Amino acid sequence: MNDTPITARAAFDQIRYAQLWEDADVLTEAMGDVAGGTLVSICSAGDNALALLTLDPARVIAVDLSQAQLNCLSLRIAAYRALEHPEFLELMGARPSTRRAALLDQVLADQPDDLRAFWQDLRDQVVAHGAGGTGKFERYFRVFRRYLLPLVHSRRTIADIFVSRAPAEREAFFDTRFNTWRWRALVRFFFSRFMMGRMGRDKAFFDHVEGSVSDHVLERVRHAGVDTEPAQNPYLHWIMTSTHGTALPMSWRAEHYQTIRDRLDRVELHLGPFETLDITDVAGFNLSDIFEYMPPEIMHDVYSGILNMAAPGARLVYWNMMAPRRRPEALADRIVRLQDVEDRLKAQDKAFFYSDFVVEEVR
Repeated sequence: MNDTPITARAAFDQIRYAQLWEDADVLTEAMGDVAGGTLVSICSAGDNALALLTLDPARVIAVDLSQAQLNCLSLRIAAYRALEHPEFLELMGARPSTRRAALLDQVLADQPDDLRAFWQDLRDQVVAHGAGGTGKFERYFRVFRRYLLPLVHSRRTIADIFVSRAPAEREAFFDTRFNTWRWRALVRFFFSRFMMGRMGRDKAFFDHVEGSVSDHVLERVRHAGVDTEPAQNPYLHWIMTSTHGTALPMSWRAEHYQTIRDRLDRVELHLGPFETLDITDVAGFNLSDIFEYMPPEIMHDVYSGILNMAAPGARLVYWNMMAPRRRPEALADRIVRLQDVEDRLKAQDKAFFYSDFVVEEVR
């Protein structure tokens, strides 16, 4: 087990995630009533930090170790201000477009030189795939979809994934048409620890993971295809088809666009780890899956620092993929698990890669 901090083990100079792969619908509901409060969110690509604006907080502080990830949020903020909703979807890659170059120029016209330079270097990728398709994780899925998936399933089968069905019919479709031996062989090859660490995430992100990564993916795909409604899953849509179909992520939906646009001035960007924040009385934390990358002793220190920032009643919301993480036992007297909230929202969670969804509240 490697106890070296993740900043020394993984690269943070390029976009790893160009869109969010965590479900903002369950995140925002798990936060509870935080109107008028301060929220702290892992930035990643910025989509969920923006979704938190729908809760009417006074501030959302988006924190990340990577300037490239903060640049994703900066581009989104500029795009919300400069574009109408259909144009935004084209620029991000949720919809086909022949004018992404012009849209990108329009968004970047009055932005700082360093942000313009960053995105102009990615111009060809934005034109080809949308700004939401420019990350390492998205390229990984693009290779899967373009070169390997057609060897396993026909276009008809892929399209039929997103036909609305009753749960029993979803299970029958999954077992008889989708979960073939070819599909299982593909997953065991392409979603192995080696391939995922080399092409998708970062091998350092698996330092504290035990068990088979591909077996976990097989199990979670079944959850997405049977336990939840695939037709409503934007993440499954994008992996299998390269667009979101009608199932957009929360912050990209038309009904939230103007609300987010009106509250963009409430977003603050912070480069660095959580412990470099100088803030107290925080009403809620979106922690993504950061604890998976830490050994328990480092998690204890980070978790303690977060509690020192938190207001009474603040909620800590986070995911686990394969490394089980919850509040350290030594801090049990300061935090309570909201199991009813977890269980209800976990069943609805469309971010199917994750095995656990955690909601904890400061006493």
